[in-house]
Amino acid sequence: MSKKLLNLRLFDENDEQGGKRWMKSVRDLGLEVLVVSQFTLHATLKGNKPDFRRAMATDQAEKMYADILESMRRDYQEDKIKAGVFGAMMEVSSTNCGPVTISLDTREPKTAQQTDEAAT
Repeated sequence: MSKKLLNLRLFDENDEQGGKRWMKSVRDLGLEVLVVSQFTLHATLKGNKPDFRRAMATDQAEKMYADILESMRRDYQEDKIKAGVFGAMMEVSSTNCGPVTISLDTREPKTAQQTDEAAT
């Protein structure tokens, strides 16, 4: 996940000819990264109330968060990886630039056979 986040080409290449879209990564541009844990992304709705039963257990999630931070700091530049506090109430402001949302999943992708078996 660390390598994917640091090398994902999300940014445009700016040059005299106007540049190409989706050509530069965080690593290419020497950018900072803010990593914030959000277990609420794994909530489902049960009526009008969020249900967190499918979310990872807190101790596992905190370890995973710490492991990702450690890996990103090791694979990139430690001072450019910023972090929120796991489990804390935080106010984070963000300006999204662009019309896309990209979801990354650490689970292994299903094979065609697994997909077929699940459908039957």
